[in-house]
Amino acid sequence: MAYNAENYKRIAAQFKDKNIRAQQAAEARKAELHEKFPQIAEIDRALSTTGLRIMREALNGREGLADRIRRLEEGNTMLLEARAELLRAGGYPADYSDVHYECPDCMDTGFVNGKMCKCLRTALNYAGYESSGVLKLIEKQNFETFELKYYEGTERLNMERILQRAKHYAAKFDGTSMKNLLFVGTTGLGKTHLSSAIAKVIIDKGYDVVYESAQKIFSDFEAERFGRVPAGEDRTRRYMECELLIIDDLGTEMQTQFTVPCLYNLINSRLVAEKSMIISTNVRKEELLAKYTDRITSRLFGEFEIFLFAGKDIRSQKLMKRR
Repeated sequence: MAYNAENYKRIAAQFKDKNIRAQQAAEARKAELHEKFPQIAEIDRALSTTGLRIMREALNGREGLADRIRRLEEGNTMLLEARAELLRAGGYPADYSDVHYECPDCMDTGFVNGKMCKCLRTALNYAGYESSGVLKLIEKQNFETFELKYYEGTERLNMERILQRAKHYAAKFDGTSMKNLLFVGTTGLGKTHLSSAIAKVIIDKGYDVVYESAQKIFSDFEAERFGRVPAGEDRTRRYMECELLIIDDLGTEMQTQFTVPCLYNLINSRLVAEKSMIISTNVRKEELLAKYTDRITSRLFGEFEIFLFAGKDIRSQKLMKRR
């Protein structure tokens, strides 16, 4: 499992900044109190010497040490109660000068006992949704919102099988065992919905996913090939390196002398590197065979598990129900 490196670096820096800002804000509130309430300043100075006083008591011998420490603790309790009363009398909450972290579990560090806190994981998952390209899609297109009621008869049975296989694929994805899926079918049958649903589950597990249209992918490779990318910008590296690449709408791109070898290089490179792919296309098998070279189609039909989507356009069905 490897979160997108750039996302991790950025989010980790944000957490470090949050932790520091929370402590600085607490110090500023404490300084405010000390200026307004000299008695609170005196109490805080006394409390700050607790560690030193405990050390001195320990140096005075073990005999009666527990009682001496207990008396120190009782004295501190009285000081804290007096401090809280002064705050309440002044119109401040008792915890006004405490450090207020956004996440009290990890104190905004992102880790609890060396393990990633749920708040850091949530932040990384959200960043993964953004960088993968599925943020807007997964709001409505996830496994929970996928409905089989739009399929009938054998088409429903087929879709039930595809849905279960998609869920299994997402649940078992481990980033190391290469598994590739090819979704084939006309528009409006759920290919994009299931692709984004799979992406969400896999991103939530901590893997780096890229979801992009074939046209955009080819455009990025072409821009780099012909020097139309600003210096230092790398648009295509993630297509090669991410743990799951989802290519949407293969076959709808404008075909040129560049796109076919580009597609072959992308697919073949990821196969060699044993990195998983999901490809969806509205183009039938016969059209794919005519559109692309044997080197490409042999890999699509030999290295991918193929699912044929059939039925009536779901968008049209929903539109008819609104009328």
